[in-house]
Amino acid sequence: MAGVTSEFRWLWSAYAISTYGTWLAFGAFPLIAVQVLHVSAFEVSVLEAAGPAVAAVVAFPLGPWAERRAKRPVMVAMDLVRFVALVSLPVAHFTGLLSYGQLLGVAVVCGAANIAFSATSGAYLKHLVPSEQLLVASGRFEATSWSATAVGPPLGGALIGVLGPVVTVLVDAVSYLLSAFAVRRIRGSDVATTGAVRPGLLAGWRVIRRDRVLVRLFLNSVLVGGLIMATAPLMAVLLLGQYGFPAWQYGLAFGIPALGGLVGARLSSRLVQRFGQQRVMTVFGWLRSVFPLGLAFVQPGVPGLVTVIVVEGLLITCMGVFNPVYATERLQRTPAGQAAQVLSTWSVGTKLAQASLMVVWGVLATITSPLAAITISGVLLLGTPLLLPKPPKPQYRRGTPPKQPTAPRTGAAKA
Repeated sequence: MAGVTSEFRWLWSAYAISTYGTWLAFGAFPLIAVQVLHVSAFEVSVLEAAGPAVAAVVAFPLGPWAERRAKRPVMVAMDLVRFVALVSLPVAHFTGLLSYGQLLGVAVVCGAANIAFSATSGAYLKHLVPSEQLLVASGRFEATSWSATAVGPPLGGALIGVLGPVVTVLVDAVSYLLSAFAVRRIRGSDVATTGAVRPGLLAGWRVIRRDRVLVRLFLNSVLVGGLIMATAPLMAVLLLGQYGFPAWQYGLAFGIPALGGLVGARLSSRLVQRFGQQRVMTVFGWLRSVFPLGLAFVQPGVPGLVTVIVVEGLLITCMGVFNPVYATERLQRTPAGQAAQVLSTWSVGTKLAQASLMVVWGVLATITSPLAAITISGVLLLGTPLLLPKPPKPQYRRGTPPKQPTAPRTGAAKA
């Protein structure tokens, strides 16, 4: 990215450190629940679904609160909140006081802080990076996310095997402390809304509702994310349970495809430069909704493993291209003084949809079968691109030829 500033590098570093820490500790909470606290499968399900859902509700008021304040101190505060919450787990464990209630409480606190940090950092990114460079900046964040997804779980699994899940959570906690340090290193101006910020849980939704493109993007992203994530527990049941895949093959099936997200994120800005932002968003928005149906053909053995890797690889590559472009469009259309509210509402809506659909698809899989429920999700995903914003029609007066198309925009705005 031309003209990268030290401020952006520190912000990017903070995101990278905390993201890698999170993925290193991926799966640590359920393992603590099962191996240390010996809770039931139902309680593990509550931890995985209800924890994020409650966190989303708790995070609702944080959008207006963060909007009125300078963004860097809020990001540092959220990092420190997550650090303290996670450190409390190993402290409680080694003193014999660890309980399921504390584990659930930490999940809620960290989930709410994650939403607040993401919304605030997105608003600060809009302030920090010029509009024409937002797509490239967002692509870097997206690439970092997918590289952490590919590398983190295998390394984290090895770390959990050597140190145990409780100590691995401590590594995640330290990553937030380092992230806070990186944010503190950012110099220059900050941003805060000086005027009145409309209070209320739906303040961000009111902003989204006024823009038809934002409404369609919101509904599309929430529904797609919910339908995809609803099948994640079912894939674990299908592959590890019914089909008997060993754990290393299961990790391989979802680790290798994450590299496609890294490739897609690196290609997104080049594709926009050549074909235009709207066309890229439309094409890859359709493609990411087509490939999940391929999971309906998963079977036991090596053919099933190859099917999962290919389908997930194609899906994640499309997501790697689509996500930075749609995020750019979202940030460009969001008023600068309301970005934290909008991004907070976006995250909350996504989390609530995912938790709700996980429960619905769990019931559906019980009534039918995991593979049938996964297939139904794939079929429904085929209709989600209809919610994507429609490209504007060319305008010209009657009796005059249409204007020749101009060169596609470069450096499309991002969110």
